[in-house]
Amino acid sequence: MDWLGCPLTAFSTHHKSSPDHFLPAIDPMASSHRNHAAHCSVPQSNGLPWMPRAYYKAATTHPTLAPLSGPDLSPIEMLPSMCNRRAIFTRYSPNDWSCSNQSNYREAQMCRRKAELLTADSSRLVRDKHQQTCQTQADNSKKLGQRLRDIQFWRVQLCRELEEMMKESDALAETKARLERALAEAEVSLQVAQECLLHREKRMGIDLVHDEVEKQLVTEVDVIRACLERMQLSLKKAKAQLLNNRAAQQELEKDLSNKQVAQRIDGKCHQLMNHSDGIGSYHGVQRVDATISVPQSWAKFSDDNILLSQRERAASAQLRGSIENLMEVTANEIWSQFNRVNVAFTKRIAQTDDAKNKIQAHLAKTLKEIFRMEMTIEGLRKAIKDKEAPLKVAQSRLDERTRRPQMELCRDPAQLRLVREVYEIDDTVQSLRRQLRKAEDSLQRLVHTKTALEHDLAIKVNSLFLEQEKCLGLRKTFPSTTRLLGYV
Repeated sequence: MDWLGCPLTAFSTHHKSSPDHFLPAIDPMASSHRNHAAHCSVPQSNGLPWMPRAYYKAATTHPTLAPLSGPDLSPIEMLPSMCNRRAIFTRYSPNDWSCSNQSNYREAQMCRRKAELLTADSSRLVRDKHQQTCQTQADNSKKLGQRLRDIQFWRVQLCRELEEMMKESDALAETKARLERALAEAEVSLQVAQECLLHREKRMGIDLVHDEVEKQLVTEVDVIRACLERMQLSLKKAKAQLLNNRAAQQELEKDLSNKQVAQRIDGKCHQLMNHSDGIGSYHGVQRVDATISVPQSWAKFSDDNILLSQRERAASAQLRGSIENLMEVTANEIWSQFNRVNVAFTKRIAQTDDAKNKIQAHLAKTLKEIFRMEMTIEGLRKAIKDKEAPLKVAQSRLDERTRRPQMELCRDPAQLRLVREVYEIDDTVQSLRRQLRKAEDSLQRLVHTKTALEHDLAIKVNSLFLEQEKCLGLRKTFPSTTRLLGYV
């Protein structure tokens, strides 16, 4: 018999009659062979998927009588010769014929038994392999499901860490913006202090003194510059930390994006079934190994990204705290020095204003004294002028008495009194002139004093204008503590 797995046709084997090999067949045997061949075809089973689609047929033979006289004699021609003999010549005995039949029966039975065993083994093998395939597919589906749960777990972790990192980055960016605003306000305060120093350089004369205000202003400039240096250093650190945060965030986003793609692909694979659309044969794909990681390294990669993000987030939070503390400290330092400078300005303005008031009082008294001195000088000049007539009278009398004749030129009491009168008037005029010179000198001194007082008053007024109007007016624009903390 032949197995026909592919479309095969049963073929008949035709043997030539040979007296040495075949026993002549009789019609009942041939009929039985034909009937056996007709009943040996196995119908295809459509109910059992493991049954083969092959069937088998018994080979049929058509034996003929062996020739007795030669290959060219027909059986009809041989009958007269055989009839002349006592018996028909045969090669086999009935025993041989029975043994041959028994042998064929046993062989047929053995073949059927083997075929039955093979059929049972094939059915069992098909069932076992089908169960094994189903179990393997179920295991793979289970592993894909577990893989999806692992991916979902790491996605949740990555999403949570990414959200925390984004919040921390936003907070650090806000703190950085506040620091930049505080830095700008501190620069404004530095400019105010420097302009105050420049305005005070416009003081005149004796008011160009290195007083407490100037010392406090110089200290304020130094304090603000030191605060600016620390704030600029913290600003550089904040910018660098923001870059690190963005790098860690980018790694998280990249890993999360890869996880999403992998989850979509594995989810599609997990949903594929034997009856799904889109399945196909990809020969040799099992020999392609494009993997670059193992579950341990795969999980470690995401864990390392999360740990890196957590480290950067912790560093960012610490830097944010230090920046907050720095802004508070610098704001307090700048504002405290600002108050000290204002106190010094207030004291200095009070001193300058008191000096100005005293100068004004002295100037008023000096002007009054100058007026009195001018009146005195006018009186002295009038007194001197008033002495000219009596002096002329006395001198005229003496000159006229010199014309008395001879013995009349007597040094009488009148003559002596006239001479004494002339000397007295002359002494009076000289003393008045000396007093006049003294009064004029005093007037000059008073005028010089008035000029000095007026100049000093102008200096004090200029100083008060610079300190009250310019410096204190400018310092009214000094940033408040809230603005120095970076709040709008």
